[in-house]
Amino acid sequence: MPIYEYACMECESHFEELVRNAEQPVACPGCGAGNVLKQMSSFAVAGITSQPRSSGGGGGCCGGSCGSC
Repeated sequence: MPIYEYACMECESHFEELVRNAEQPVACPGCGAGNVLKQMSSFAVAGITSQPRSSGGGGGCCGGSCGSC
């Protein structure tokens, strides 16, 4: 069961909610409003990379190709 981050559009509070399924209604725990917006979590943003990962090299500071590692 994923935990999603939400922002309440009524009282502007931010909260997390454990969601069992996509159709589960989510209400703000502060004011009880159902007008909430699912946010992009910082974990999901930090996990996205735009550069392909290198598959070669033996480690070290530059993949072992500099000869000093």
